[in-house]
Amino acid sequence: MANIASITVFDGAATPVSHTLNAVSISRQQDGTIVALWREGLTGLPVEAQVRAEMRQKVLKSGVVETRTRVVVPVMESISGQNAAGYTAAPKVAYEDTQEWVNYAHPRSTVTSRRLAKQIPTNISNNVTTTVAAATSGPFDEAVSQMLMPT
Repeated sequence: MANIASITVFDGAATPVSHTLNAVSISRQQDGTIVALWREGLTGLPVEAQVRAEMRQKVLKSGVVETRTRVVVPVMESISGQNAAGYTAAPKVAYEDTQEWVNYAHPRSTVTSRRLAKQIPTNISNNVTTTVAAATSGPFDEAVSQMLMPT
């Protein structure tokens, strides 16, 4: 991946909704960890209430490359009306549902073996019992299978 780019993804709602996660930043921490951040850019919601994604990649002391992908979906509390003075409180985030995928890739592994290890839990999570072609592009495959983080 040459440059960090927006990610468009559908959620798992009964009627799936498309979410566009805009590139926010790329940074390198003191320990060498590369961190890439994305966030939805809805104008009607506060920043803290928007779906966000984060990828972190670092080389462990053993030489194994650890790649973490985390997605956070904030859930807004419902507003139940106004008080006696007519004031209605602004909505706040009630809680966040978080999903994290952690991948460990040995220095001797190949793109093919990493992609195979990625595809099996993907198929399990999607209850796929037929032949499905593995994704070979996009930020997740590039980070996990190809070991390429955005710049």
